[in-house]
Amino acid sequence: QVQLVESGGGSVQTGDSLRLSCAVSGSTSNRYDIGWFRQAPGAERKFVAAISRTGRSTIYSPSAQGRFTISRNSAKNTVHLQLNSLKPEDTALYVCAATSQFGPQVGQYDYWGQGTQVTVSS
Repeated sequence: QVQLVESGGGSVQTGDSLRLSCAVSGSTSNRYDIGWFRQAPGAERKFVAAISRTGRSTIYSPSAQGRFTISRNSAKNTVHLQLNSLKPEDTALYVCAATSQFGPQVGQYDYWGQGTQVTVSS
């Protein structure tokens, strides 16, 4: 099993930055690729970014490219999502998830955290 706990969300204004963290724990926590998804109220969960187990491969959604950066701190078994140039449309619950199949599809992920809220006001 693997457990994931997100942190770093908050309420910010347009153009601000946030750094989200996903702490991954458990006896098999070092075996997974990690993805970030976001879900706004009444909307479907959408892919944001993912990073491979080693951190050597990353993928981003079009909305994330150029503004967001996903990274790993392997020593702490933590994945970060740096959110820059935030816009109101970025407002959502940001959730990290673990998968054995690196990719952007919700169905590929086996374990999910509870999420951290990001709210961006104009």
